[in-house]
Amino acid sequence: MEPLPIFVGVIGNIISVLFFISPIKTFWRVLKKRSTEEFDSLPYVSTFLTASLWAYYGLIKPDGFLIVTVNIFGLSLQICYLTIFLLFSPPHMKVRTTTLVAIFDVGFVGGTISISYFMLHGNSRINVIGFICAALNIINCGSPLGIARKVVRSKSVEYMPFLLTLCIFLNSGVWTFYALLVKDPFIGVPNFIGFLLGLMQLVIYVIYMNGPQPSHIPISYNKEDTSLLHEHLLPPPSETTLSSKINQS
Repeated sequence: MEPLPIFVGVIGNIISVLFFISPIKTFWRVLKKRSTEEFDSLPYVSTFLTASLWAYYGLIKPDGFLIVTVNIFGLSLQICYLTIFLLFSPPHMKVRTTTLVAIFDVGFVGGTISISYFMLHGNSRINVIGFICAALNIINCGSPLGIARKVVRSKSVEYMPFLLTLCIFLNSGVWTFYALLVKDPFIGVPNFIGFLLGLMQLVIYVIYMNGPQPSHIPISYNKEDTSLLHEHLLPPPSETTLSSKINQS
C-alpha cells in the first residue's frame, strides 16, 4: 500500500478510536451508580454488529489491516460496554439486551460470516461482505436527520453537541478520502453520505447556535444522544456509525 493511504488511514483510525472510547464516561457513571438508568443498549449492540462485519471485511480484503485493527479495538470495547450493561441494567432491559445480542451480534454476524466463508470465494466474498457493511452504515446515516429536525423545530442546538458533530464530519471526510485513494466504494459511499450529513449538521448548528438554550435536559436526551453517536459511527469500521455521547454525562 502507498504511504499516503496508510497516513490517511491512520488518521481515520485515531478519530474512530475517539468515537469508540467516548462512552467510557457514561459507563463510569453506570459503574458508580450501579445502574444504567435511562440509557439504551441498542447503540452498543448496533456498533458490535457493524464493527464485527467491518473487521471481517478487513481480514478478507487485501491490505485491509487498517480496517481490521480499528474495528477489533472497537469490538473489544463493545463487549466491555455490553457486559457492564447486562450487569447493572434492570431485568426487562437485561432480557431486551440479551435478545438483541443473540439475534444480531450472534445470529446475524455468525450466519453472515459462516455463509460467506463456506459458499463464497475470492472477490465474491469481499463484495458481498462489503455491500452488507456499506448498507448497514447507510441505514445508520439516517440518525442525524431526526436530530437536525429537532434543532430546526426548537431553534436550539441543545440536542446537537458541537464537538460530536464536528467529529462525525471529520471522521466521515477522512474515510471518504481514504476510500478514494484505495478505490473502495464500500467504504467510500456510506462515509461520503455521512460527510454530507455532517456538513449539513454543522450548517444547522451555525444557524441556530445563538438560539434559546433550555436550562434543563429531559430524560430522553440520554437515549437520543447515545444512539446518535453509535448509529452515526462510520468507520471503514460509524457508524458508522460513532451508533453514548461525548457530553452525555
